[in-house]
Amino acid sequence: MSAVFCSRGHPNPGENRFCYLCGEKLSSPAMQQDLILGDRYRVVREIGHGGFGRTYLAEDLNRFREACVLKEFAPQIQGTSSLQKAEELFEREAGILYGLQHPQIPRFRELFRAVLGDRSHLFLVQDYISGETYGQLLQERQQRGEIFTEPEVCYLLTQVLPVLSYLHQSGVIHRDISPDNLILRSNDRLPVLIDFGGVKQVSAAAESQFLPSDQMTPAATRLGKIGYAPVEQMQQGIVSPQSDFYALAVTVLVLLSGQEPTRLLEMKGTSPQWQRSIAMSSALRRILQRMLTTQPDDRYRSANEVSADLQQANLIPAINPWLEQQPELADPQSITVEPPATHPTATAHAVLSKSPPLPKPRSHWSKWAIVGGLILAVSGSGWILRDRWLPFFSSINPFAPQEENREIGLQQRSETLGVSFSFLVQLANQTFYTRYPEQQGRTLSDNPQEQELRKTWDSIANEWLNLLEANLSSTARQKLGSYTKADRDGWKQQVNQLYVGSRSLFDLTDARFFALFPEQQGQSFIEQPIGQIWQGIAADQITALKNNTALERIQFAPGTFSRQISGRLAPGSGKVFIANLSEGQIMRLNVQAPAQSTWLSLYLPRPTRELPVLLEDSSEVTWAGNLPQSGYYEIVIVAKSETAIDYQLNLAIDNVTSAPVEPAQPEAPEAKD
Repeated sequence: MSAVFCSRGHPNPGENRFCYLCGEKLSSPAMQQDLILGDRYRVVREIGHGGFGRTYLAEDLNRFREACVLKEFAPQIQGTSSLQKAEELFEREAGILYGLQHPQIPRFRELFRAVLGDRSHLFLVQDYISGETYGQLLQERQQRGEIFTEPEVCYLLTQVLPVLSYLHQSGVIHRDISPDNLILRSNDRLPVLIDFGGVKQVSAAAESQFLPSDQMTPAATRLGKIGYAPVEQMQQGIVSPQSDFYALAVTVLVLLSGQEPTRLLEMKGTSPQWQRSIAMSSALRRILQRMLTTQPDDRYRSANEVSADLQQANLIPAINPWLEQQPELADPQSITVEPPATHPTATAHAVLSKSPPLPKPRSHWSKWAIVGGLILAVSGSGWILRDRWLPFFSSINPFAPQEENREIGLQQRSETLGVSFSFLVQLANQTFYTRYPEQQGRTLSDNPQEQELRKTWDSIANEWLNLLEANLSSTARQKLGSYTKADRDGWKQQVNQLYVGSRSLFDLTDARFFALFPEQQGQSFIEQPIGQIWQGIAADQITALKNNTALERIQFAPGTFSRQISGRLAPGSGKVFIANLSEGQIMRLNVQAPAQSTWLSLYLPRPTRELPVLLEDSSEVTWAGNLPQSGYYEIVIVAKSETAIDYQLNLAIDNVTSAPVEPAQPEAPEAKD
């Protein structure tokens, strides 16, 4: 029988009702494997247990058995009335979490109730993250006699700080940052913040409000981990953005040393132990010292301030140090869960491991349920998902082998390209119903008379796969269907680090997108399935800017006052040029190219409401005038012709005496929707 853990991590036999070491009342027994909750979620196994309750890995039967995480709200409260009030408080307070939409935060999907026996259970559902926690990665390295390097922790800082900036601007404090609550995601090797202390705070508030007055709040309700959380959080319950910065800095120290935080923060004379025992650059040491000051007001005021200091100290790695270590991704249809965690703070996310793919179903019946809406009524037994009725129909397959093989090949190709099949279905459906509006609202059946329509749908799906394969990187394809506004907001900060504004990024993206889909000009497409492709193109353009494929810095040789730059642009492509210039200089700009073959934009270092741009998407190829600001000017040239073009950029500057002083990082212009 599997062990049951109290909130302090003490293992107990499964039949125990109270912890034999500390006497804490244990929560209800774990849900059985394969149990269906809410007519939707199939329990795979328990993967964690703490003061909040039990956590399970599950499959979402309404979303192609997609892996997800279920967290049961099980406060240690006696009495039906008190429990009901606690759940009402939890439902109200936990609603804050549903507003969070960031690609490096697991999405909170829903709350639902499930009645088992004579008891109602309340569950919170969130996205499953495939990967390993930084705590697990540190343990693996320590077994090899290794620890994290400074470039790796600096990259972690640069990727986590924008997430904290988003949270803090949303009025949310994480409260529980540690190596165990950061996952290195498998598909893109980015850190993801999990296990928000805010969820635990709701549980703690519920218990403290409804426990009898003569009882102390149980240990499970303590918020934050000892050693990681600052004193004001642990002793007074005061949390702020500064408490998150403190915990993040401790996390960095633990990764750099492999030592426990209490030892690292122990005072040796007038300075803490970590300042004597960990080798690092003086710049990183100075930043961590400020993040770890005892008084919250002496720490950084915002995540952007920390990022600015990292950039000024040249501590931001040029590339993701994890990309060269990326393992082969697991087959999305197969889930293998690691042994259960033995500590209540262990991550609630299991790790996908490689295993043979499941055999393909012999029946072709399933696709038309997908095309029409993913569900089908069968013999009065209710609405049943494809994976549950496919085996029943496999013996009465109504389709010819050629059509069945075509369907299997389509799904296999989608998997090979890394394109979510459910997203491919959305694209194909949109195109199918656009081309055949008379089919809108109906489901294609297995009727032989509809064989040609089914073949047409397959052809449309293959058209999309051809287009995605030719125009998006594998990384961008893998994320189709999951891009959000948070991604678009995050891109601004990434390009700002290159002295490029989001207007330039979106100019490049629009050029490519509208070359592929000219009919989308003037349409509101960003929230449509096709809008995911626009965002995938934008992600690839950021890569092109970072590796200087689409970005060039213009510098003048000593004694020269002009530059001529020649190049070639493919249809729908573009390039950004940046030049660090001074206020009052006279600039003359000209682009030589075939008539009406380019769009030209000229952006200011700091756009204002009165003067947002100098040129934008202009067919004019010449600009001259006095520069109103000092800083990096952006010149964007994009090809609007249907054939490749050759161009020459001519730039002349008067009064060039020396290179101007490097300006501070520019603010991003307002993004174009």
